[in-house]
Amino acid sequence: MFLENVVFDATDPQALGRFWEAALGTERLTDELAGFETRLAVAEGPVLDLCFQRVPEPPAGPQRLHLDLRGAEEQEAVVERLLASGAGRADIGQGQVPWVVLADPDGNAFCVMEQRAAYDGTGPIAALPLDVADPDRERDFWSWLSGWVPIEGSGLPSLQHASRRGPLLELCPETEPKGPAKNRIHLDLRLEPGDDADAVARGIADRGGRELDLGWGDLPWRHFADPSGNEFCVLPSRD
Repeated sequence: MFLENVVFDATDPQALGRFWEAALGTERLTDELAGFETRLAVAEGPVLDLCFQRVPEPPAGPQRLHLDLRGAEEQEAVVERLLASGAGRADIGQGQVPWVVLADPDGNAFCVMEQRAAYDGTGPIAALPLDVADPDRERDFWSWLSGWVPIEGSGLPSLQHASRRGPLLELCPETEPKGPAKNRIHLDLRLEPGDDADAVARGIADRGGRELDLGWGDLPWRHFADPSGNEFCVLPSRD
């Protein structure tokens, strides 16, 4: 099993997907009415697909997962480029910080980070910060789930692909518990050939997660929540 997708809910997947494709320099996979997909391949590291799925209403509620982009020495230039591409400046109560908070065309906040040694070799996405109730517990949960390994140096309990390349998955202390609204951005895992889907579901439950029934009918993937309630999907293997 491995981490495959970062999924955005969007009323206009094409517009939002093209913004992020230009922002990250990714490779387009699909451009269809139901959604838009683009691929980030980190040299000698993971491959992550950014998927933009159509939803009928604009996403609402707190944003518990976001993207931190690597700015480093070019932070100011990256910010100016993103503003010219359709991003806007955002105030989420960050105060005086060395990173810059922006919002994409759908209002999803993201950050352009200053130079940090922990982000060397990550590629254009420095980190995927996820709000959780217990960062140490969630680090163990997501490490088992994704196969990513714990790393030090970011200031937060964090994981990274075993290659030590690509973005960090940072487990951030939540400011309030997860509410009933579905997260507007979530992660997808993909089973590998030979993985037992039911055994994976039991493993998730044994570690504090749970399977969800969203009432969406018979689908080839299954919906789950981590111990903090953050939704994620487990997709079938491609064999």
